[in-house]
Amino acid sequence: MEIRGPMLLPARREDVELHTQDGLRLVGELALPAERAPHATLVTLHPLPTAGGFMDSHIFRKAAARLPALADLAVLRFNTRGTTSPRGTSDGSFDGGESERWDVAAAMSFVAERGLPRPWIVGWSFGTELALKYAADHDVEGIILLSPPLHRTTEDELAGWAEDPRPIIVLVPEFDDFLRPDEAAKRFSVIPHATLIPVEGGRHLWVGENQTRTVLTEIVAAINPDALPLPTEWDGDLGAPA
Repeated sequence: MEIRGPMLLPARREDVELHTQDGLRLVGELALPAERAPHATLVTLHPLPTAGGFMDSHIFRKAAARLPALADLAVLRFNTRGTTSPRGTSDGSFDGGESERWDVAAAMSFVAERGLPRPWIVGWSFGTELALKYAADHDVEGIILLSPPLHRTTEDELAGWAEDPRPIIVLVPEFDDFLRPDEAAKRFSVIPHATLIPVEGGRHLWVGENQTRTVLTEIVAAINPDALPLPTEWDGDLGAPA
Protein backbone atom coordinates (compact mmCIF):
# COMPACT_ATOMS: atom_id res chain seq x y z
CA MET A 1 0.00 0.00 0.00
CA GLU A 2 1.40 3.40 -0.97
CA ILE A 3 2.29 5.68 1.93
CA ARG A 4 0.59 8.98 1.32
CA GLY A 5 -1.91 11.48 2.70
CA PRO A 6 -3.39 10.71 6.11
CA MET A 7 -2.04 7.14 6.40
CA LEU A 8 -1.12 6.43 10.02
CA LEU A 9 1.70 3.91 10.50
CA PRO A 10 2.17 1.98 13.76
CA ALA A 11 3.58 3.85 16.75
CA ARG A 12 3.08 4.26 20.46
CA ARG A 13 1.06 7.47 20.70
CA GLU A 14 0.28 9.34 23.89
CA ASP A 15 -1.57 12.57 24.62
CA VAL A 16 0.73 14.69 26.76
CA GLU A 17 0.72 17.98 28.62
CA LEU A 18 3.61 20.42 28.91
CA HIS A 19 3.87 22.89 31.78
CA THR A 20 5.52 26.27 31.34
CA GLN A 21 7.50 28.24 33.89
CA ASP A 22 4.84 30.97 33.74
CA GLY A 23 2.12 28.56 34.80
CA LEU A 24 0.46 27.46 31.56
CA ARG A 25 -0.62 24.00 30.41
CA LEU A 26 0.11 23.16 26.78
CA VAL A 27 -1.50 20.19 25.04
CA GLY A 28 0.37 17.86 22.74
CA GLU A 29 1.15 14.35 21.53
CA LEU A 30 4.22 12.15 21.69
CA ALA A 31 4.67 9.45 19.05
CA LEU A 32 7.32 6.77 19.60
CA PRO A 33 8.46 3.78 17.54
CA ALA A 34 6.11 0.89 18.21
CA GLU A 35 8.67 -1.71 19.25
CA ARG A 36 12.04 0.01 19.65
CA ALA A 37 13.63 2.86 21.51
CA PRO A 38 13.84 6.00 19.38
CA HIS A 39 17.08 6.82 17.59
CA ALA A 40 16.45 10.57 18.03
CA THR A 41 13.67 13.02 18.84
CA LEU A 42 11.92 15.72 16.82
CA VAL A 43 10.57 18.64 18.84
CA THR A 44 8.26 20.40 16.40
CA LEU A 45 7.33 24.10 16.46
CA HIS A 46 4.29 24.79 14.32
CA PRO A 47 3.44 27.67 11.94
CA LEU A 48 1.78 30.92 12.97
CA PRO A 49 -1.37 30.17 15.00
CA THR A 50 -3.05 33.42 13.93
CA ALA A 51 -2.79 32.16 10.33
CA GLY A 52 -4.06 28.65 11.06
CA GLY A 53 -0.88 26.97 12.28
CA PHE A 54 -1.15 24.33 15.01
CA MET A 55 0.30 20.98 16.06
CA ASP A 56 -1.66 19.24 13.28
CA SER A 57 -0.23 21.38 10.48
CA HIS A 58 0.18 18.73 7.83
CA ILE A 59 3.97 18.26 7.66
CA PHE A 60 4.16 17.71 11.40
CA ARG A 61 1.07 15.50 11.47
CA LYS A 62 2.60 13.35 8.73
CA ALA A 63 5.98 13.32 10.46
CA ALA A 64 4.28 11.91 13.57
CA ALA A 65 2.24 9.48 11.45
CA ARG A 66 5.23 8.09 9.52
CA LEU A 67 8.64 8.70 11.02
CA PRO A 68 8.37 6.60 14.20
CA ALA A 69 7.80 3.58 11.93
CA LEU A 70 10.01 4.54 8.99
CA ALA A 71 13.00 6.15 10.73
CA ASP A 72 12.81 5.19 14.45
CA LEU A 73 12.22 8.81 15.44
CA ALA A 74 10.20 10.12 18.38
CA VAL A 75 7.99 13.06 17.39
CA LEU A 76 6.73 15.59 19.92
CA ARG A 77 4.00 17.95 18.69
CA PHE A 78 2.21 20.52 20.81
CA ASN A 79 0.08 23.65 20.57
CA THR A 80 1.88 26.79 21.63
CA ARG A 81 0.05 29.10 24.02
CA GLY A 82 -3.48 30.00 22.99
CA THR A 83 -3.48 27.58 20.05
CA THR A 84 -6.33 25.13 19.37
CA SER A 85 -6.40 21.80 17.54
CA PRO A 86 -8.53 18.65 17.82
CA ARG A 87 -6.21 17.66 20.69
CA GLY A 88 -7.44 20.70 22.64
CA THR A 89 -6.49 24.29 23.42
CA SER A 90 -3.31 25.31 25.18
CA ASP A 91 -3.60 27.85 27.98
CA GLY A 92 -2.65 31.47 27.50
CA SER A 93 -2.68 33.64 24.41
CA PHE A 94 -0.46 34.23 21.40
CA ASP A 95 2.38 36.62 22.20
CA GLY A 96 4.09 37.13 18.86
CA GLY A 97 7.05 34.94 19.74
CA GLU A 98 7.98 36.56 23.06
CA SER A 99 6.34 34.54 25.85
CA GLU A 100 6.54 31.52 23.55
CA ARG A 101 10.11 31.18 24.83
CA TRP A 102 8.54 29.44 27.82
CA ASP A 103 6.68 27.06 25.50
CA VAL A 104 9.95 25.99 23.89
CA ALA A 105 11.49 25.58 27.34
CA ALA A 106 8.54 23.46 28.49
CA ALA A 107 8.96 21.15 25.50
CA MET A 108 12.66 20.71 26.20
CA SER A 109 11.97 20.05 29.89
CA PHE A 110 9.49 17.36 28.86
CA VAL A 111 12.11 15.77 26.58
CA ALA A 112 14.62 15.71 29.44
CA GLU A 113 12.10 14.32 31.96
CA ARG A 114 11.18 11.50 29.60
CA GLY A 115 14.80 10.76 28.73
CA LEU A 116 14.11 11.14 25.02
CA PRO A 117 17.35 10.87 23.05
CA ARG A 118 19.15 13.29 20.73
CA PRO A 119 16.57 16.08 20.47
CA TRP A 120 16.41 18.22 17.34
CA ILE A 121 14.13 21.23 17.07
CA VAL A 122 12.21 21.37 13.79
CA GLY A 123 10.45 24.67 13.16
CA TRP A 124 8.11 25.56 10.33
CA SER A 125 7.47 29.21 9.38
CA PHE A 126 6.70 30.98 12.70
CA GLY A 127 8.21 27.94 14.39
CA THR A 128 11.55 28.68 12.72
CA GLU A 129 11.59 32.06 14.40
CA LEU A 130 11.07 30.46 17.80
CA ALA A 131 13.88 28.02 16.98
CA LEU A 132 16.29 30.79 15.98
CA LYS A 133 15.42 32.85 19.05
CA TYR A 134 15.43 30.17 21.73
CA ALA A 135 16.90 26.81 20.65
CA ALA A 136 20.46 27.89 21.41
CA ASP A 137 19.52 28.02 25.10
CA HIS A 138 18.70 24.31 25.18
CA ASP A 139 20.38 20.93 24.89
CA VAL A 140 19.54 20.17 21.26
CA GLU A 141 21.71 18.50 18.65
CA GLY A 142 20.67 20.90 15.91
CA ILE A 143 17.80 22.76 14.31
CA ILE A 144 15.92 22.27 11.06
CA LEU A 145 14.09 25.26 9.60
CA LEU A 146 11.23 24.80 7.12
CA SER A 147 10.18 27.91 5.15
CA PRO A 148 11.82 30.48 7.43
CA PRO A 149 10.25 33.92 6.89
CA LEU A 150 12.81 35.74 9.09
CA HIS A 151 10.15 38.31 10.00
CA ARG A 152 10.68 38.28 13.77
CA THR A 153 14.29 37.07 13.73
CA THR A 154 16.75 39.91 14.25
CA GLU A 155 20.14 40.15 12.58
CA ASP A 156 21.74 39.79 15.99
CA GLU A 157 19.79 36.58 16.63
CA LEU A 158 20.95 35.17 13.31
CA ALA A 159 24.54 36.22 13.88
CA GLY A 160 24.45 34.64 17.32
CA TRP A 161 24.38 31.22 15.68
CA ALA A 162 27.67 31.86 13.86
CA GLU A 163 29.67 30.75 16.90
CA ASP A 164 27.36 27.85 17.74
CA PRO A 165 28.72 24.69 16.09
CA ARG A 166 25.44 22.79 16.09
CA PRO A 167 23.97 21.96 12.67
CA ILE A 168 21.43 24.30 11.13
CA ILE A 169 19.53 22.87 8.16
CA VAL A 170 17.41 25.37 6.21
CA LEU A 171 14.82 24.23 3.65
CA VAL A 172 13.75 27.13 1.44
CA PRO A 173 10.99 26.66 -1.16
CA GLU A 174 11.66 27.99 -4.66
CA PHE A 175 8.33 29.83 -4.65
CA ASP A 176 8.08 30.77 -0.98
CA ASP A 177 5.70 33.61 -0.15
CA PHE A 178 8.13 35.32 2.22
CA LEU A 179 11.77 34.29 1.69
CA ARG A 180 13.10 32.66 -1.47
CA PRO A 181 16.45 30.91 -1.93
CA ASP A 182 18.54 33.83 -3.24
CA GLU A 183 17.53 36.15 -0.42
CA ALA A 184 17.79 33.32 2.10
CA ALA A 185 21.38 32.68 1.00
CA LYS A 186 22.22 36.32 1.75
CA ARG A 187 20.47 36.38 5.13
CA PHE A 188 21.92 33.09 6.33
CA SER A 189 25.43 33.88 5.08
CA VAL A 190 26.19 35.23 8.58
CA ILE A 191 26.09 31.59 9.77
CA PRO A 192 28.96 29.94 7.85
CA HIS A 193 28.01 26.39 8.77
CA ALA A 194 24.29 26.71 7.94
CA THR A 195 23.23 24.24 5.23
CA LEU A 196 20.78 25.91 2.85
CA ILE A 197 18.67 23.52 0.76
CA PRO A 198 16.64 25.20 -2.01
CA VAL A 199 13.64 23.04 -2.90
CA GLU A 200 12.72 23.18 -6.56
CA GLY A 201 9.00 23.78 -7.04
CA GLY A 202 8.49 24.14 -3.30
CA ARG A 203 6.02 26.53 -1.70
CA HIS A 204 5.68 27.87 1.82
CA LEU A 205 3.01 25.38 2.87
CA TRP A 206 4.66 22.31 1.27
CA VAL A 207 1.36 21.16 -0.24
CA GLY A 208 1.29 17.80 -2.02
CA GLU A 209 2.76 14.36 -1.43
CA ASN A 210 5.97 15.06 -3.37
CA GLN A 211 6.77 18.08 -1.20
CA THR A 212 5.87 16.17 1.95
CA ARG A 213 8.28 13.39 1.01
CA THR A 214 11.01 15.91 0.19
CA VAL A 215 10.70 17.57 3.59
CA LEU A 216 10.55 14.31 5.56
CA THR A 217 13.51 12.94 3.62
CA GLU A 218 15.64 15.99 4.41
CA ILE A 219 14.71 15.76 8.10
CA VAL A 220 15.73 12.12 8.22
CA ALA A 221 18.89 12.80 6.19
CA ALA A 222 20.03 15.18 8.93
CA ILE A 223 19.10 13.03 11.91
CA ASN A 224 19.15 9.34 10.93
CA PRO A 225 20.54 8.96 7.39
CA ASP A 226 20.81 5.19 7.78
CA ALA A 227 16.99 5.08 7.51
CA LEU A 228 17.11 6.41 3.94
CA PRO A 229 15.63 6.03 1.45
CA LEU A 230 12.28 6.32 3.17
CA PRO A 231 9.90 3.61 1.96
CA THR A 232 6.97 4.71 -0.14
CA GLU A 233 5.07 1.43 0.41
CA TRP A 234 3.87 -0.23 3.62
CA ASP A 235 3.13 -3.95 3.83
CA GLY A 236 2.34 -4.27 7.53
CA ASP A 237 -0.57 -3.40 9.77
CA LEU A 238 -1.83 0.18 9.98
CA GLY A 239 -3.01 2.37 12.80
CA ALA A 240 -6.36 4.13 12.87
CA PRO A 241 -6.89 6.88 10.24
CA ALA A 242 -5.14 10.13 11.10
